[in-house]
Amino acid sequence: SLFTQVFGLSSVAQVVLGKGTTGHYLSINMAFGIGVTLGIYAAGGVSGAHLNAAITITQCVLGNISWKTLVAYIIGQFLGSFTAAATVFALYYDAIYDYTNGNLTVSGPTATAMIFSTYPAPSVSLQGAFFTEFTATVMLILGVLVIHDEKNNAAIKGAQPMLMGMLVLGIGLGMGLNTGYAINPSRDLPPRIFTAIAGWGTAVFTSDHSWWWVPVTAPILGCFAGVVIYKICIDIHNHPGHETEHEKEQAGMDTS
Repeated sequence: SLFTQVFGLSSVAQVVLGKGTTGHYLSINMAFGIGVTLGIYAAGGVSGAHLNAAITITQCVLGNISWKTLVAYIIGQFLGSFTAAATVFALYYDAIYDYTNGNLTVSGPTATAMIFSTYPAPSVSLQGAFFTEFTATVMLILGVLVIHDEKNNAAIKGAQPMLMGMLVLGIGLGMGLNTGYAINPSRDLPPRIFTAIAGWGTAVFTSDHSWWWVPVTAPILGCFAGVVIYKICIDIHNHPGHETEHEKEQAGMDTS
């Protein structure tokens, strides 16, 4: 989580504070994709790379991990994400104060809170924003399941982290306009708590019709929906017991 967030949040800081001269929206998408890839390589052997609280909660409800493990993983994710926000704040401390003249705001011409957490676009309704986060997380979990499903056409193990990074990049390229694609409570809430402490105040929770709860709840519900969609549309049609023609052919060649 620390790995992913330092790459992601610092890229947003560079784009915002550089006023478009040191990167654009695409550089944010790419940095989050790179961060996710490295985060999975780093934590894959330890936890199976649980970087997203929505996916961790879904795994627990499905019975794949215990409640104790759930709590441990989420605490780890939140601490990593909070530390990453503090790291990026320290890294860009001078630039933030130069950009804002010491006035840390959530909105306005020199707003900087969006460096750390997501805020909806002015044109988007709360319902529209909720649906965006929900749908983007459905696509995330479907992608995760497709990449990892051994019964289907799973990617080879060493390539999975890179493909996960590409999945997050793809979501950012197409579904980021409305809400900044949080798609992960652990990505959004800890940095928001950090900004509340570090000088932006309670506005980070009250602005945009108290938006903060949307990137917490919509990804969790989106994950559940995505798992159901995957089970109905793909999983129940997989027949691991039946050999494919290719496997039969391969077995015949091995025998001969």
